[in-house]
Amino acid sequence: MTLPLRRLSLLLLVPLASLALASLVASSAAAAEPQPSGDAVIRSPLGDSEIVITTTSRLAGAIHSITWNGQEFIDSFDHGRQLQSASNFDVDGKFEVETFNPTEAGSMSDGRGPTSTSRLLHKIVGDNFLQTTTQMAFWLRPGEKSLGNPARNTQPLSNHLLTKRVTIGYRGLPNVIVHDVTFSLPLGEKHTYAQFEAVTGYMPPEFSQFWKLNPASGELEELSDGPGEQAWPVVLATPDGKYAMGIYSPKSTAPGMIGPGFGRFRFTAEKVVKWNSVFRLRSPSGVPAGDYSFRNFVALGDKAMVTASLRKLIAE
Repeated sequence: MTLPLRRLSLLLLVPLASLALASLVASSAAAAEPQPSGDAVIRSPLGDSEIVITTTSRLAGAIHSITWNGQEFIDSFDHGRQLQSASNFDVDGKFEVETFNPTEAGSMSDGRGPTSTSRLLHKIVGDNFLQTTTQMAFWLRPGEKSLGNPARNTQPLSNHLLTKRVTIGYRGLPNVIVHDVTFSLPLGEKHTYAQFEAVTGYMPPEFSQFWKLNPASGELEELSDGPGEQAWPVVLATPDGKYAMGIYSPKSTAPGMIGPGFGRFRFTAEKVVKWNSVFRLRSPSGVPAGDYSFRNFVALGDKAMVTASLRKLIAE
């Protein structure tokens, strides 16, 4: 079960999804249209091996797997443990985790099943890049609860869209995955608080060492299990340093947007670890409908390679 994991873990990109599209996909006519396949594989060389990213229809086009040099970097279990994006909102001025929680890969009730409540609307795939637009499911179905709090959504499928562009390789850094995301908030909803998990990665337990990159020194420093967020980019690595994955997101230029905060989490019983990049917006007059975009850099390779790449990215 990922439910306890999600409870604890809680404008560089040109807008990709318009409010008109948000209205369209919410209509019954759009809902009746067949979905494109979410199955895709992109790849790019890195050293003597290659980075391979796999998405699946089971997850409505969310990232199911990232491999390099024989190592799997993603622990894809149910419909919550992937490399994916999600958002959380207050309802009637009250914020309760997961109770209004559009999620890219699907819902809690999708479990380990073969399908997703989320709907993949659009997909473009090239050799080393992909783009998807997904109508996100609510994590909770109506009537379900999180920490005793009932779902505030009245339908299983939200009117929130998530568009992602994923490219392997960035400005001479072949081990860096650019993960651009745009959350499209629909007209007709009233929220004063928005929490954007721009990207999160659930990883196998062998990535047991947690590090943070000190931007001033450019060196890694040990990071406690937390759980929670802090201000420096996070790296999760195997004890021998042969495999690592790090996350860095530049600050957003959107007015009032706070972040990023970089989180790390260890779930011993569930045998999984996690990192994330999170942004928040509070607006007493209401969070405006529209597009909210974030750029994320996911670096992988060995620990030294990841550290060097993050240094260069921060220095830009």
